[in-house]
Amino acid sequence: MSTENPLERYSRQMRVPGIGKAGQQKIMASRVTLCGVGALGTVLANTLVRAGVGFLRVIDRDFVEPSNLQRQVLFDESDVTGNLPKAEAAAIKLRQINSTVTVEPVVADINRTNIEDLCKDADLILDGTDNFEIRYLINDVAIKQNKPWVYGGAVGTEGMTMTILPGETPCLQCVFEKSPGPGEVGTCETAGVLGPIVSLIASMQAAEALKILAGKTEAVNRELFLINLWDNTSRRMKIAPLKGRKGKCRCCAQRQFEWLEGEHGTQTTSLCGRNAVQVTQRRATSLSFPDLARQLETSGTVTANKFLLKFAVTDGGDPYEFTVFPDGRAIIKGTDDTDRARTLYAKYIGH
Repeated sequence: MSTENPLERYSRQMRVPGIGKAGQQKIMASRVTLCGVGALGTVLANTLVRAGVGFLRVIDRDFVEPSNLQRQVLFDESDVTGNLPKAEAAAIKLRQINSTVTVEPVVADINRTNIEDLCKDADLILDGTDNFEIRYLINDVAIKQNKPWVYGGAVGTEGMTMTILPGETPCLQCVFEKSPGPGEVGTCETAGVLGPIVSLIASMQAAEALKILAGKTEAVNRELFLINLWDNTSRRMKIAPLKGRKGKCRCCAQRQFEWLEGEHGTQTTSLCGRNAVQVTQRRATSLSFPDLARQLETSGTVTANKFLLKFAVTDGGDPYEFTVFPDGRAIIKGTDDTDRARTLYAKYIGH
């Protein structure tokens, strides 16, 4: 689409107090890295491209599956039949929405070896993931590179979001000192997800992003916002007193980037000749098999004793068998692809 005045398509947005022509020009000159193009990520990408962000890098390791279509708004059935990676499918749609925006799709597993390069030229980092390991990596790189980022999460009918401005607000690790262990929180696969909670949380994240990109950080929300759409409840938690946790936050106060340095998270090993991958927590945890079994029984077949838990599931048309141990270690049979195994672990066991 060509127009003599490139700002004309944003005329309604520029009338919003706080944006104006100057704010819109800043948005159009900005660069954003979006980690994850699933439920939250597709809403975020759609909104930001329509708002005229100058450059958007969209990163995801997965392919489009039928179960995604209920809430991942950029995809349709043709993306499923075409077996397209989410990042590529999203980029095709986004370029059709706004050809003036540069969209860079990256089909990759975000991890400590690549996240700094993926974020180094961005003005803002956005969380479109469903994975706590990646969120703590984002937090590390955002604090290290002094870049703002917006956290969001949605599972079941509940969601939460907060904005992190390095040096001004608490970081993710100030508020949540430790990442939830495997099986401690529900996932989209075990707890389900209501489409409207995704759209609500992602829209709030996008609004925060536009405030930052327009240069209006004084308008940024500095509290943790939580909402449950089924119960019709919401609350805001004042988190400012947690900033730096009195000098003890290892990330923003002590600048020890343990997730980037590989001290936390998962590691994978392909088991030769077994069509299986072992996923191990870098720091051992202690699983509750009864709790994990309750989470998994709606998705597949579960058996357990005090030594191990076995879980059989069909995902994307392929059968997999999990053998999970009390320390969080799991052997996933049915694939020798380590990225696929990490995805399956995150979907069913947790992060």
